[in-house]
Amino acid sequence: MSVNGQNIQKIEPPYWWVGMNNNRLELMIYGEDIAQYIPSIKNSAIQLVEVKKTDNNNYLFLNLNLSKATVGKFAINFSKADKKTNFSVDYELKQRIENSNLKEGFSSSDVIYLITPDRFANSDISNDKDQSLRETSINRKDDYARHGGDIKGITAHLDYISSMGFTAIWPTPLLINDMKESSYHGYAMTDLYKVDPRFGTLEDYIELSNKARNNGLKLIMDQVENHIGNEHWWMKDLPANDWINYQKEAKEGNFIITNHRRTANQDFYASEADKKLLIDGWFVDGMPDLNQNNPLLSTYLIQNSIWWVETLNLGGIRQDTYPYSSKEFMAKWAGSIMEEYPNFSIVGEEWSLNPLLVGYWQKGAKNKDGYQSNLTSTMDFPMQRAIVNGLNEEESWDTGFVKLYEGLANDFSYANPENIMIFPDNHDMSRIYTQLHQDVLKTKMALGYLLALPRIVQIYYGTEVLLSDAEKPGDHGLIRTDFPGGWQGDSVNAFTGEGLSEKQIEMQWFLKTVLNYRKNSEAIHSGKTIHFAPENGVYVLFRIKGNEIVTVILNKNENEIELDLTRFAEVGLTGQKVKNINTSEEFTWSNSIKLNGKGIYILTTKL
Repeated sequence: MSVNGQNIQKIEPPYWWVGMNNNRLELMIYGEDIAQYIPSIKNSAIQLVEVKKTDNNNYLFLNLNLSKATVGKFAINFSKADKKTNFSVDYELKQRIENSNLKEGFSSSDVIYLITPDRFANSDISNDKDQSLRETSINRKDDYARHGGDIKGITAHLDYISSMGFTAIWPTPLLINDMKESSYHGYAMTDLYKVDPRFGTLEDYIELSNKARNNGLKLIMDQVENHIGNEHWWMKDLPANDWINYQKEAKEGNFIITNHRRTANQDFYASEADKKLLIDGWFVDGMPDLNQNNPLLSTYLIQNSIWWVETLNLGGIRQDTYPYSSKEFMAKWAGSIMEEYPNFSIVGEEWSLNPLLVGYWQKGAKNKDGYQSNLTSTMDFPMQRAIVNGLNEEESWDTGFVKLYEGLANDFSYANPENIMIFPDNHDMSRIYTQLHQDVLKTKMALGYLLALPRIVQIYYGTEVLLSDAEKPGDHGLIRTDFPGGWQGDSVNAFTGEGLSEKQIEMQWFLKTVLNYRKNSEAIHSGKTIHFAPENGVYVLFRIKGNEIVTVILNKNENEIELDLTRFAEVGLTGQKVKNINTSEEFTWSNSIKLNGKGIYILTTKL
């Protein structure tokens, strides 16, 4: 914006609120030679505590005390000896949503629908292309091009998502990625306060949140504190000489890439060189690594996250590449958010198959180094791998279902296993149907089992209709394929069922049935868990709360078998009526049950 001839290009955050738990606010002011001016505020309710400058004269940072502030606008004055160029700008403080500080995050009662927005549904073709940006075309035949999906596409299908039985949505990043190619995925952000216009507007994002809540769905925002895209506006005029890691080298065209040795965060024997390269190295050469040890940047990133929580009335945050950032900063970041919103939830991505590493990052972990992350949830990559391996392997003493049994036993090492997030797959790994060799029964077994675990659950869009990347396993562009029916003229429409194969309809109905049962199951949300060691190709798990007992039977036997139920007497089901939630068949639990071949049987005492 231009004010009295002085070009103030950005003030961030663009607005704030009164009544926040933390009454301090630090504004980043960006404009040509702005540091030559002396800022002042002539408002008794607003205290300008400190003015901070960097080695770049185009930036000023104003530290404000808002403890006495009221709703409305106030003027920030900029002056210098040459009074002819003095000017002022208005800054707005808004009223918070009532009880905003009490907003609740996600929990083990939730199942989250993960969506890649560009590939889900295109409801606004007018924003498909933006000639002001670097990537100006769409091409649905190119797996790495933009396809045109947008925020309105998600909003238009909230009823479908809700009716399937999901309780939250997690779209991958919707902020602007003004990159030259592959901008569709969203993880190379070029402005942390701007929605990508090819996805829509801030108003569209707010509408998505509001309508999601009206449909019983929480909105989770995918955020990235570790890095930005190299076309971020900062990169043309960095705020300080230590704003990004290896800044001097990058300016010379030498990009220092991380070693990805994430165990250096916990390893008592790790070299300082390994630790530094993990944290300071760039994820890839197109993603500058942010130096969160710079206190101005640290505050900027924390405020940015809180701004989005408050603006969108979020139900949670998913934090990308969690172990690649300064762990001291990440503890401060998560702690600042949780202090503002004590009932909130944040899940961090630690892609490790070692449960000790996954557990290290969760709040309450008794770490030998004393580290406390303030992070409510981590991602259960170890159990995901155990489920896939266990279902694909032949049954023996140490293969097959025993992988699930022993994988779940690792819960003893977690501070709060019910707050860990399990998933069959995600946007960075092969589809579960592909991982299970396109076997529908195995896929049902995987989904039914993990939906019964003491966990928060995340399901990737299209899992319900068996989307697959079998043609090129592991190819990210193919993994993130278009949801059938999301584009006008699609011959197959998973929203309506038109054109789906029998297998797809079967899977969609199976998942919908299990999800909608789970939505109201206290036993699954917070009940006791008991499982029995696998025997003869059968593995049985129970969830128990009050009068509700949920039984999950996984069976690999191709032929009919008779399962002895007396082994499970301690559960207390003898003589009780149970119902198969998928077939509605009812029977009395007695001494044995016939299992009619390979598959999953989910039984409940809720009739």
